[in-house]
Amino acid sequence: MPTTESADNDQLFVLTAVLLTPAQFPSVLGDDYPEVCAGLGLEPYAEGYGLVLGQDGDGARWTVATEDVSLVACAIAAWDCGMEYDLSPGESSIVGALPGWPLALAVAAPEVPAPHDPQPQEGDPAPLAPPDAEAWGPAQRRLGADEIAMQWAAWREQVDGDEGFAEPGDEAHPGVRRVLDEARAYVTDPPPPGRVRSSFAAGEARTLRVDGPGWSMVARTDDIAFVLLDEEPGEVHPVGRGPELPGLLSSLDELAVRPV
Repeated sequence: MPTTESADNDQLFVLTAVLLTPAQFPSVLGDDYPEVCAGLGLEPYAEGYGLVLGQDGDGARWTVATEDVSLVACAIAAWDCGMEYDLSPGESSIVGALPGWPLALAVAAPEVPAPHDPQPQEGDPAPLAPPDAEAWGPAQRRLGADEIAMQWAAWREQVDGDEGFAEPGDEAHPGVRRVLDEARAYVTDPPPPGRVRSSFAAGEARTLRVDGPGWSMVARTDDIAFVLLDEEPGEVHPVGRGPELPGLLSSLDELAVRPV
């Protein structure tokens, strides 16, 4: 089991790690990078952080925030390839050790007590806890958008021809209309970092992830878009390209943050 050292020099058994940067962060935690940082009590520095989740020798949950983003990125890449990687950020790079975990984990360190929040000390922040994603709301809406982005081909196959598309100018879909209007406003009035993210897709296309108050949109720059709304639980609205969408997606891609 990889280990690192927490801020109070206690051994930490590392379970997983995630990136927290303007271009890459756990979407379930917020619509943009500053919002996620605020929820964790961190300053939204442009360079971002790595978050290391683990347990101490007593089994308590801790989240260690480090400024060594490259180290955490290398560890994640190695683990994704099935390779071992000893993730041990240097003490000088550690910003702080936060009690609790912001994400739900189904794993635990061996030979230590079951995961639990540490005993609070006077002045300590409340332990981090995962957002409630059981009932439909912002967290589940963002998780739904994540799923569409990861399983694009499967979702795209469900849309047959032009049937079922909400057209960008179709007033019969006011929620979709509002989303596209707000997304278009981002082009002239850029939103907080992370509201518009661009990642690799097949060919020369890009996958766009765009979020706003109460909505998420996933799109391919060479294809259609899917819209999810807080006010419509579980509904996914495909948006046809038409004359409007291609230009909007191109403009959003130009202002989007991208993984380094």
